[in-house]
Amino acid sequence: MPTAHKAALVAAGLIVSLCIPTAQATAAEPDRSPALDRYYDQRPAWHRCGSKEQYPAALRCATVEVPLDYMRPAGPTLRMEISRLRTSVPGKRRGVLLSNPGGPGGESLENPVSLKQVVPKSVRDRYDLVGFDPRGMGASSPLSCGLTENELNWPRAYTTKSFRKNTALARSFASKCVARDRARLPYITTRNTARDMDVIRAVLAEKRISYLGTSYGTYLGAVYTQLFPARSDRIVLDSSTDPNRFGRGTYQAMAESVEPAFRDWTRLVARRDSTYHLGDTPAKVRAAFFRLIARADRTPLKYNGSDLDYADRAVTGADVRDSLRLMFFYEPYQAARDVVSLRKARATRPDPQPSDGPADSFEANFVAQHWAIICADNSASWPRDPSRYRRDAIRDGRRLPLYGDFTSNITPCAFWPRGAEPATRVDNTVGALVLQNQWDSQTPAASGRAMHRALRGSRLVMVQGGRDHGVYGVPGTPACATKAVNTYLVTGRLPSKDITCRA
Repeated sequence: MPTAHKAALVAAGLIVSLCIPTAQATAAEPDRSPALDRYYDQRPAWHRCGSKEQYPAALRCATVEVPLDYMRPAGPTLRMEISRLRTSVPGKRRGVLLSNPGGPGGESLENPVSLKQVVPKSVRDRYDLVGFDPRGMGASSPLSCGLTENELNWPRAYTTKSFRKNTALARSFASKCVARDRARLPYITTRNTARDMDVIRAVLAEKRISYLGTSYGTYLGAVYTQLFPARSDRIVLDSSTDPNRFGRGTYQAMAESVEPAFRDWTRLVARRDSTYHLGDTPAKVRAAFFRLIARADRTPLKYNGSDLDYADRAVTGADVRDSLRLMFFYEPYQAARDVVSLRKARATRPDPQPSDGPADSFEANFVAQHWAIICADNSASWPRDPSRYRRDAIRDGRRLPLYGDFTSNITPCAFWPRGAEPATRVDNTVGALVLQNQWDSQTPAASGRAMHRALRGSRLVMVQGGRDHGVYGVPGTPACATKAVNTYLVTGRLPSKDITCRA
């Protein structure tokens, strides 16, 4: 799932008729075909990653070739950029620690540099730190669909008036990607990115790889353990998606997690009624909030609060729901202050429609790759009939009023080419350490528990009261969670049982 900056980009028609089985793929990859040897036997030519303003000289990059379709190794290929920061010490070296920061759509060439600042010397001594831009992103054969600014913002709130327009935008988004990259789209998937990771392992001459994945990166790591269990070494999955609900269910899980966080927020604010004056009971606070939403939906509010990054623009009720759903988790009292300020804001005219001009190239690449993976990984989870999205958005808007209409509304996946393979079902006994904050809004606690159940050899570290999206290396993370990760990476020992740490 997206980081805070990238979440703002995704808050991320022609239908290609490709046959897709209905069963989910579960088996590990068999011994590879000799036709793949040309990829596995590559030896990288390392070079400086970029200018000294971008990357330190110690971070080295290389380009490797991977097949677009691993079932057709002699077919078209992709260029993938990898990076390495040598930190291991002879005599202590375990191997490489590969990492992915999330997304889908996250560049991670710079990840080794960031990770070096987080891991202690005892971990650095044992691993060289390795990053890579996943296929379709950044320096790795990036997708480019020619999107406009108006086509970047998904998912969107449901309204009767906007549904037809949003359906047309979703169709346009998919159609543009198909027009430019029809042949590649079915193969921009997590399953193929996991196979790319195994090529990286071989190119680096490693028998096994250790891995640290955050957010979407946890799903990528879990798929790798499913395909390559014997090549998975020490696996740390921080803030997990539900691996067997990936696709439409990933977004719907966010809407489900917002509701208990909102109830917790109303209790916190009610206890401080003398400060916020939103009500002295949770029911009164809830009523005050939804009166604000209804007012802003009738007539937008003029608000320049920097905390919501509205930049002095007109704010609708949907805007407030979309922004505050994160703050209920991360900054509950700042959310209360913003609600107080918004109640005092004056009405204004709606803003003009977003520009139909070309989108920023990085943002367009990120959003295109994000939806390529979300749509193609589990094509069966996305209905093809727009009216189904209308019905679901109305139903879930009533059932989950804070965000349910967003996550069940139409997206480009309704018109996306079907993925080349069925969804990967994760169910194995590979050892892993699963980290989870209780109040994570992007990858909720229920998803972390689902990852733990799917990886039956794993241990779960739950941070009770934790509110961030990300545990390891985040300021304020309790020492017991950090210690569990470092001990595992250094010694290979998982905790003897699941751990609950208190934030």
